Amino acid sequence: MHWQDIVISIGQWLMTAALIPSLIGKDKPAFSSSLMTGTLIAIFGVTYATLGLWSSTVSSAACALVWFILALQRYRSRS
Repeated sequence: MHWQDIVISIGQWLMTAALIPSLIGKDKPAFSSSLMTGTLIAIFGVTYATLGLWSSTVSSAACALVWFILALQRYRSRS
C-alpha cells in the first residue's frame, strides 16, 4: 500500500465525517456547489482507481455520495 493512499483516504474520511452535521441539520450547502463537489470528488475517485489507490477510491466514493445526498436534500427543499 502506498503511503499516499493512506493519507488521501484518511483525509477523505475526515471530510466525509465533517459533512455529517450538514446531512442531519437543517441548513444545506447550495445545490450547485454540492453537485459540482460530488462530481469532482467522484472523478478523483476514478483517477485513484486507475492508480491502484483502492482505499482512496472507496473513501472518495463515500465522500462523493454524501455530497450527492446533500445536493438531493437541497433540491427537494426547493420544491
